[in-house]
Amino acid sequence: MSTGVISSEITTEPPAPQFSETMLIFRAFRQDPLAIAGLVIIFVFIFCSIFAPLLTPYAAQGLGDPDIVSKFQAPSAQHPLGTDYLGRDVLARIFFGGRSSLGTGLLVVVIAVIIGTPLGAIAGYYGGWIDELIMRITDMFLAFPPLLLALAIAAALGPGFANTMIAIAITWWPWYTRLVRAQTISLRERYFIEAARSIGVPDLTIIRTHILPNVLTPVLVQSTMDLGSAILTGAALNFIGLGIRPPMADWGNMISQGRIYFIERPWFAGSAGAAIFLVTLAFNLVGDALRDASDPKTRRGAE
Repeated sequence: MSTGVISSEITTEPPAPQFSETMLIFRAFRQDPLAIAGLVIIFVFIFCSIFAPLLTPYAAQGLGDPDIVSKFQAPSAQHPLGTDYLGRDVLARIFFGGRSSLGTGLLVVVIAVIIGTPLGAIAGYYGGWIDELIMRITDMFLAFPPLLLALAIAAALGPGFANTMIAIAITWWPWYTRLVRAQTISLRERYFIEAARSIGVPDLTIIRTHILPNVLTPVLVQSTMDLGSAILTGAALNFIGLGIRPPMADWGNMISQGRIYFIERPWFAGSAGAAIFLVTLAFNLVGDALRDASDPKTRRGAE
């Protein structure tokens, strides 16, 4: 007589993160022309900012060199967006200003994600006094309006690209901490986490290999939508003189310098304002597409 033995095997392998399983990016843009348009706008501005010295014959003016003889020229074939109060080509200034404006937004979000994501995962996984401590610190930052807090920090640190970036990033990370904490609380009771604990996998290893990969999707969606807001906040600090100092180009200080002449010569400030508007709109369109693609209800409706 033979006996059969039924054995069960405990696995600690988590389900594939939603980010790779659903091919989030491709689904987001598959049938969404607005998202495609937003992606094209972002690519064009990034390309023009990176290769600015090669795309304009006025690279020196883009970096700040004046040409007083040519000041306040209207848009023409020689200067498609006209010239500013120092005779500098506005299109060249837009290209070079994109380096600081886009760079500020990108670095702010990266720093916020790097700080907020691990803190949120630790708070959500451990709970208890660790969770209370981290959450109370985040509440302290969230108690102040983000722009007002960024203004205060930037004023204390002084003007400059690095200081502007730090001032905005300090106000941004608590949102990612709260987002990741909520996701982690729902994940820590899943079977694959319990299985990993039962065989003695260290907590930090569980957080690194099981928790963090499975919170990438909401973090990606949030960071994409935050890029436009971070660029807008950076432009606001530059507008009031707490950011990058002239002669370096930045869309915020271009608006500040051109607002005096806006009625008679709107191409100066108007071009920088249009650049901020288009980039912010583009990031919001892309973020909306990613959010809809990651939402199961929206996804089922589309299918």
